[in-house]
Amino acid sequence: MNFASIDVLILDVDGVLTDGTIVTTADGDGARRFNVQDGCALKLWQRCGGKVAIISGRGGEAVTRRADELGIDWVHTGISEKLPVYEAILAEAGCTDEAVAYLGDDLPDLPPLARAGFPVAVADAVPVVKRASSYVTRRRGGCGAVAEVIELLLRKKKRWSRALLSQV
Repeated sequence: MNFASIDVLILDVDGVLTDGTIVTTADGDGARRFNVQDGCALKLWQRCGGKVAIISGRGGEAVTRRADELGIDWVHTGISEKLPVYEAILAEAGCTDEAVAYLGDDLPDLPPLARAGFPVAVADAVPVVKRASSYVTRRRGGCGAVAEVIELLLRKKKRWSRALLSQV
């Protein structure tokens, strides 16, 4: 695995950026809890030149708002078949599968995981997703799993120490 080539991080939302719990509100939108460590790490990834995309099977104002707060490059929600969107993101980013780390947790994530250069399952992913991944996080989805992967990638790219110095 050539970690130096990873430039694009593509994330599922429910079960990856959140713990997978959805509380339906009176207006029909789903309330979600996002982990602040994941958000901080995503900003760090971007400051180091990385790009971020979301491909989510569900939509909702909470996802859109969080993506806007984090300045995420591509946000695709309400997607039932993730592979065509994955391919469109790669075309827009001008990169190949080898430049992508994809984080997933459930069955709809299998097609992009099969293509990504660095397929990652969160700790509480379904077993088949774990088997399809090169790396399984120690942290659960919505509990810092994204931050764990970003730290790993930046360490492998020899950018972690420099990235931390930019925080002080």
